Order: sequence, then structure tokens, then C-alpha cells
Amino acid sequence: MKLRSLEEKIIPREKISELCNKLRASGKRIISTNGCFDLIHLGHISYLLEARNLGDILIVGINCDSSVKKLKGDSRPLQSESTRAKQMAGLESVDFVTIFTEDTPETLLGLIKPEIHVKGGDYLPENLPEKKIVESSGGKVVCVSMIKGYSTTQMIEKMKSNL
Repeated sequence: MKLRSLEEKIIPREKISELCNKLRASGKRIISTNGCFDLIHLGHISYLLEARNLGDILIVGINCDSSVKKLKGDSRPLQSESTRAKQMAGLESVDFVTIFTEDTPETLLGLIKPEIHVKGGDYLPENLPEKKIVESSGGKVVCVSMIKGYSTTQMIEKMKSNL
């Protein structure tokens, strides 16, 4: 099986709905997730693999730089949205990546219409703003396990303390 290039895996937002319709028409079960993914670590890799195993295609929504700054503070993101998207696209468990500009992924999820939207175990499905939009198209929200001790914020703090 030929692997897709990074460029082929990064889908412009305006083409994501068309891609998902084609995938679904060919019988693929679409899984989605989203996040900042500022520094990829073992927690992310494990989480993404578990998400991918729930279906046929995993689409990852990456927060744009301005939304990461709003969510995480002025010192973030550490890497540009383009770099973060390319790193995510380089992971075997990730089939496609797109960047979203809103603070939350509801609009993007309305385009993807995933069968399952995945978040980490540090969330409760009923508290997620995206739950309503996912369920409105017949999907469900699932929270998968997390490996304790791995978070980007913790990694940054540890790096700062070692300077």
C-alpha cells in the first residue's frame, strides 16, 4: 500500500465535506478528533492510535494559531499551524488533517459529520460543546483513555524548570 504524502493528507477546510462524502459513499467509517497538538508526545500518539482503531479513517482538526493563543495564552503555540498540521499528517494513524479557525470545532464537525468524534479521557462527553452537532448527524462522542503524566503544558513547565 502506497502511503500518502504530507501534502495529500492536509486537506483545505473548503474541501473536507466533499472528501468525507466520497469516503462515506465508499463505505468508510469516519472518526474525528481535534486539538492544538503543539508538541506531539506519547499521550497524543496513544490517543490517536486508539481513536483510529474505532473506524476506517481518522481526520484530525488542528486549532489555528490564533485559537491556540486564546486557549493556551500568549506564549503558545510553540509551533505554527502549518508545522503542527504537517507533523500530525506524518503520523501513520492519521489519515487526514485540516485546520479550523474557530475556538471550538463545531463548524468543522458539521462539515465532517463523523460517525465518532473522539476526545481524551480528561473530558466528559456531556460537557463538550461539540456533542450536539456530532449527534445531530447521527454520530456519537467517545472519550478514550489517556496516559497519565503526558500533557504539552506539563512538558513545557518541565522544560522551563530545567533551564
